[in-house]
Amino acid sequence: MNQLSGKVAIVTGASSGIGYETARLFAREGAKVVVTARRQAELDVLVAEIERSGGEAIAVAGDIREEDTARALVEVAVGSFGGLDIAFNNAGTTGDSMPVAGMSAEAWNAILGTNLTSAFLGAKYQIPAMLKRGGGSIIFTSTFVGHTVGFPGMGAYAASKAGLIGLMQVIAVEYGAQGIRANALLPGGTDTPMGRAFTNTSEVRAFVEGLYALKRLARPQEIAQSALYLASDASSFTTGSSLITDGGVSINRT
Repeated sequence: MNQLSGKVAIVTGASSGIGYETARLFAREGAKVVVTARRQAELDVLVAEIERSGGEAIAVAGDIREEDTARALVEVAVGSFGGLDIAFNNAGTTGDSMPVAGMSAEAWNAILGTNLTSAFLGAKYQIPAMLKRGGGSIIFTSTFVGHTVGFPGMGAYAASKAGLIGLMQVIAVEYGAQGIRANALLPGGTDTPMGRAFTNTSEVRAFVEGLYALKRLARPQEIAQSALYLASDASSFTTGSSLITDGGVSINRT
């Protein structure tokens, strides 16, 4: 316990799923947490839950595609908690499934804006705040899709998530000597509201689970544990990495 004692963290996409569970875990491990998503009511529930457990958290509702939101999150972390040590840039969307030739520029830009541009905007403000603390850990939620596997209909999603890995690697080499580590988390299918949209019948879920070496989907709490590793000093010599936490879907052929 208390792997993050004295640390301040930002978690985006915190209203449900992986972000929600990671914010709870970071707080249990001693971090003061600034959480964001578009839905204020869900964020308020999260903050209340963290506070009931003895933790500290502040909710900032907003659209992570907007630069003002990225700036505000860091300003709240610094103004209310004294600085910033950890950023889990987790918010994202799968978007609608469609072949590349049938995709509009608007649909493409919407997915890249949510998944990739928002992460750039977050890092743009997170990095200077971390430098003032002597370093920190930036984590991006990518995926195995577009990294080890290509799925039909997911061109924009795959491109945006692969782009996060490239962004992460550049940040790692640009700021490593100044104490900032950057890594990407690549989850497999996870039992979250977004994930259930693709496994909405028992037959589809059974098929999807069969693709995995572990023959099941992840629980969001399991992915949160991997995020904790990258956020904590346990990964002090880990930077520029793509941590695949996909239950073996990338290597399974059975």
